[in-house]
Parts: sequence; structure tokens; C-alpha cells
Amino acid sequence: MTQEDDELDGLVRKRVRALRLAHGWSLDDLAARARISPSSLSRIENGGRRLALDQLVTLARALDTSLDQLVETASDDVVSNPRIDGGHGQMRWPVRMDPGMTVIRQRMVDPPPDNLARLRAHPGREWLVVLSGTAVLLLGNRRFRVETNQSAEFPTMLPHAIGAEGGPCDVLGIFDRDARRGHQPSSEEQPPC
Repeated sequence: MTQEDDELDGLVRKRVRALRLAHGWSLDDLAARARISPSSLSRIENGGRRLALDQLVTLARALDTSLDQLVETASDDVVSNPRIDGGHGQMRWPVRMDPGMTVIRQRMVDPPPDNLARLRAHPGREWLVVLSGTAVLLLGNRRFRVETNQSAEFPTMLPHAIGAEGGPCDVLGIFDRDARRGHQPSSEEQPPC
């Protein structure tokens, strides 16, 4: 296996676990939905068992997602700067808006979790614009600083978390319908993103 294959393998395992937790399901719950043993599911999540395509298809269905979303990789253009429209005195951030989008302004004071196991994944896409301060966006093993007037866009199937760096930051978060559902409280405590 190449390093890229190892990274994708680890990412898929984290997504399976994060999606299971986002649904509020135990290992037994998901194992029953996927018709595999809880011990097999545990080994899949923890890297003790090889990932097979037929298992990924079954797990994707059981997790109410698609195989494409389960194995989607990150794009390199996560953070973007605003476009200045000098003629109209406006600053614009390119965001693809669809019906069902939710926009929330948040003040963040805590840094993102330092434990990668606490990152969460769920179907959907998110966008954020930092209004003041500096935010830190964790996407899998990658860390991005998003400063005032910068924006970020990412698929939420990547395990992720957002926090502040060096003091409070104000963030405008935009969630598509699937991402918003992924932020509904579950039975297990999860970090906000």
C-alpha cells in the first residue's frame, strides 16, 4: 500500500466511526444494520481488519450515505480569500447556495480538540467566513488557519472540527441540509464543529 492508500484507509475508518457516533449508534446497532458482527465492525474502525469493497458498500448503506461520500478525498483549495469589488465597495466570498441552507453566526473561544478521535464526520458540505480573529479548521490530519476575511469550504464527510486560535473569533457558518442534520445533538457527546 502507498502512503496515499494508507491515508484514505485511515480516513474511511474515521468516517465510519464518526458517522456511527453522529447517528448515536453503538457498535452493536451499526453491526446489526450492516449485518456484520460487532467485533468485525470494531476491527474495521480500529484498523485491525482489512477494508473490502463489499463491506464499504454495506456500511455506506447502513450509515445512510453513499460509497462516494464515504471515500471522498479532500480538495486542496479549502481556504479562500474574498474577492474585492472596488467598483461597488464590496467584499464577496464565493459560496454556492442551495435551498435548505442554514446560516449561523458563532463566537468561538476554545481551540479545536487536540484528539483526532474527537473529530466528527457526517454527510453534507459546510462553508465558513471568519469575521474577526483567527479560526483553526481541522480536516482529518490537516490543520488550516483561517484568518479574518478568509473563508473555507469543505465536505463534512472529512472528519473535522473548528475552533479559535489566540483568542475569540467570530465565524459565519453556512450548512447545507445534510450538514445541518449532522450538527443535531446525538446521544453521545461530540465536539462542535
